[in-house]
Amino acid sequence: MTTIRNNWTLEEIKDLYNTPLLELVYRAATIHREYNDTAEVQVCTLLSIKTGGCTEDCAYCPQAARYNTGVNVQALMQKDEVLEFARRAKEAGSTRFCMGAAWREVRDNRDFDRVIDMVKGVNEMGMEVCCTLGMLTESQAQKLADAGLYSYNHNLDTSADHYDKIISTRTYDDRLKTLDNVRKAGVTVCCGGIVGLGETHEDRVKMLHTLSTMPEHPDSVPINALVRVAGTPLQHNDKVQVWDMVRMIATARILMPKSMVRLSAGRAEMSIAEQAFCFMAGANSIFTGDKLLTTPNPSFGEDQMMFEMLGLKPREAFKEEKEMAALTTTVTA
Repeated sequence: MTTIRNNWTLEEIKDLYNTPLLELVYRAATIHREYNDTAEVQVCTLLSIKTGGCTEDCAYCPQAARYNTGVNVQALMQKDEVLEFARRAKEAGSTRFCMGAAWREVRDNRDFDRVIDMVKGVNEMGMEVCCTLGMLTESQAQKLADAGLYSYNHNLDTSADHYDKIISTRTYDDRLKTLDNVRKAGVTVCCGGIVGLGETHEDRVKMLHTLSTMPEHPDSVPINALVRVAGTPLQHNDKVQVWDMVRMIATARILMPKSMVRLSAGRAEMSIAEQAFCFMAGANSIFTGDKLLTTPNPSFGEDQMMFEMLGLKPREAFKEEKEMAALTTTVTA
């Protein structure tokens, strides 16, 4: 079996990334089969529980208060509303439920207490619960962990070199510090980036290098295609080509064999055939539901049809933990 490494060099990753595409996909698919059931795809649902009005200046984001994108500011949702949405998502086949709030950082206030209650409620439903709430302190991460949080999303977005061209209101080190706080609390890390921000191929390689040389690979690695939103500074960027997504997914799969590599934002502009190529390259996680926070996304029904066509099935919640528990029981017996 291919060895899992955390000591990849930039040159090694660059050579991988630049492999002829079909050969790269073949190598990624081979490693994918070693570590994962290729018929399984983790089905996640992402809900914006607090929308708009963010003080950050992320150049791609429709929720930044400084951009006129037509997104209306909405206060934090009520717990019952969120749990009803989670129930519907579970009935439609989702096994991971992620809650996103347009905050720069978590603050120790009533709103955070309400989010803690939401985490407890979704966890009690038997779903893997994830949050993306901005920057976290170590104590805040521990409170979320104690409530049953399974994963925390905090993307790097791009390379450290390109980062200040996209965001000025927080640093790359701020993002890495939040990820460190999440790990200390025993919560799994969901961390990836966005393709199409005006970055170079070298920037993409460098971002993958940062991810794949972390002490522990992220549990989930979302690969997003930029959704060009009118009113944001990046609204006129070129559409991301599917082959760029395939190359990023395949390279990520080879570098991080056990991680869930998520075909994330941008699927609404992809055909089923294009998505199938991404699954072949090693993607084994998606977000489903009409919206991805505030941007378009394929519906539950569209994804169910795609799964039937491609012979895919949803991955069950907490699969790795269940397998470890079964193995422990077998060894003990």
